[in-house]
Amino acid sequence: MAVNLVNVEAVSKVYGTRALLDGVSLGVSEGDRIGVVGRNGDGKTTLIRMLAKLEEADTGRVTHSGGLRLGVLTQHDSLDPKATIRHEVIGVMADHEWAGSAKIRDVLTGLFGGLDLPGFEHGLDTVIGPLSGGERRRIALARLLIEDQDLIVLDEPTNHLDVEGIAWLAQHLQTRRSALVCVTHDRWFLDQVCTRMWDVQRGDVHEYEGGYSDYVFARAERERIAATEETKRQNLMRKELAWLRRGAPARTSKPRYRIEAANELIADVPPPRDTSELMKFANARLGKTVFDLEDVTVTAGPKTLLEHLTWQLGPGDRIGLVGVNGAGKTSLLRALADAAVSQGEIQPAAGSVTVGKTVRLAYLSQDVTELPGSLRVLEAVQQIRDRVDLGKGREMTAGQLCEQFGFTKEKQWTPVGDLSGGERRRLQLLRLLMDEPNVLFLDEPTNDLDIETLTQLEDLLDGWPGSMVVISHDRFFIERTTDKTLALLGDRTLRMLPRGIDEYLERRRKMIEASVPAPAAAAAPQKAGVSAADARAAKKELQKVERQLDKVSQKEATLHARIADNATDFEKVAKLDAELRELVAEREELEMRWLELAEDA
Repeated sequence: MAVNLVNVEAVSKVYGTRALLDGVSLGVSEGDRIGVVGRNGDGKTTLIRMLAKLEEADTGRVTHSGGLRLGVLTQHDSLDPKATIRHEVIGVMADHEWAGSAKIRDVLTGLFGGLDLPGFEHGLDTVIGPLSGGERRRIALARLLIEDQDLIVLDEPTNHLDVEGIAWLAQHLQTRRSALVCVTHDRWFLDQVCTRMWDVQRGDVHEYEGGYSDYVFARAERERIAATEETKRQNLMRKELAWLRRGAPARTSKPRYRIEAANELIADVPPPRDTSELMKFANARLGKTVFDLEDVTVTAGPKTLLEHLTWQLGPGDRIGLVGVNGAGKTSLLRALADAAVSQGEIQPAAGSVTVGKTVRLAYLSQDVTELPGSLRVLEAVQQIRDRVDLGKGREMTAGQLCEQFGFTKEKQWTPVGDLSGGERRRLQLLRLLMDEPNVLFLDEPTNDLDIETLTQLEDLLDGWPGSMVVISHDRFFIERTTDKTLALLGDRTLRMLPRGIDEYLERRRKMIEASVPAPAAAAAPQKAGVSAADARAAKKELQKVERQLDKVSQKEATLHARIADNATDFEKVAKLDAELRELVAEREELEMRWLELAEDA
């Protein structure tokens, strides 16, 4: 029987006049892998913070099993800005110790792309202070994952990770023995990692068995049986279930729910999009030309990102754009946007971009556009227009579209200055759609959006007639809203991927594997004289050096303890400190020798 790790008993939490959690009782046992979902502001983060005892409950209690080893990733890290990455992640471990650990090598390679941390100027010795929030978050995640825990609690772990990083993290967590509680809006990640779901709604937490696909079915079935009045939400859940059931097998790799019941529930649900109808409408709105690129070169400062690019974005095309960080995804969209805004006057570094005369472009960038804080939500939308034509005879008022994006009638009168980051992101996207564009560029549109809002956005985009390019690390969103996947693999080209993101990950793995022998090949002339006998001798000496390093490490630990015991005897401390410096010098020489021998061996 699995050991119980955490008990949550009748816990309540109130902020102001609102009860986020009301008498919630839950448990986490060994082997549990729990995904936490729910709308932003409904209490997901509060729940896991109380679970980890980072926040006190107003009533009820949270108990941990004796000696529980707990690892927590919060949305705000506790890294020392003056410290280096080495200090925060590796600690005092010697190079030969951490380099000999398969787990540490896997974490550093998975999160940073290599043991030398290629994205950081000074590698492990980079100071943390000047780094971006995304870089700091990866460092905090790496520090957590190299430790051994009984339970890991993760709050939005996929934020700031690219598609490759998310795929690696999912695989890593699948192989760990630790129990897991995870808040994330990444539905593909939830399906890969989790075996239970907690749905936080209106102060309560509903539990479901299985991953995200199972949760979608179970919740749709529960709402159908209960005959709730939330028809819109029920239909959205059924539509998402239809997508999951009819999609590629990879999307439903763990179909534990009842297949027959699921099929019966979606029997009358049409496909998410009528592609041919949308294409006709897009042609009518856009004509034949949207964006034509001929022999284009895209640069960012002195760096060339893309060259000799000839590509056409046609009417009704729905493109998912993926690629390694820094390959030029955002720069490509900006180059197209500049050409559109200037009516073709602003061109890339080389080549030409032809923009269709009827193009009305809306560009959602990663930066949240600042709006006057005194404006109300509804006023900020009505500033663009009062009504919007969504195509196929569908029309919505500003207020109706606000409700579809999660802004209730009461919330519509909230000042913009009082909105959270996620709510501002929703408002930014809403204002773009109100302007009735026929071309959409969405750069990381899923940032800060909860799953329910993402589902509503996907439903809205299903009937949106026009051309669309989406950059996102959210694999589910790309597969759900687009029809083709293009990739920037860092080789200055744009490639079509018929098999989508699975093909992208395969290509990236092959590129990384092909690049691994390169350093060894470069060093070959220097090591040409290393024979098989020399390699065996090097291995033998390597083992000897490792034993010496262990002895030196033990002596260092003993000296540190003696210095602490004699802290008030300055004369003795000075002698011990001199011995310690000699030992440190000896250890550094041994480590250098270890690295040389490791290369020969």
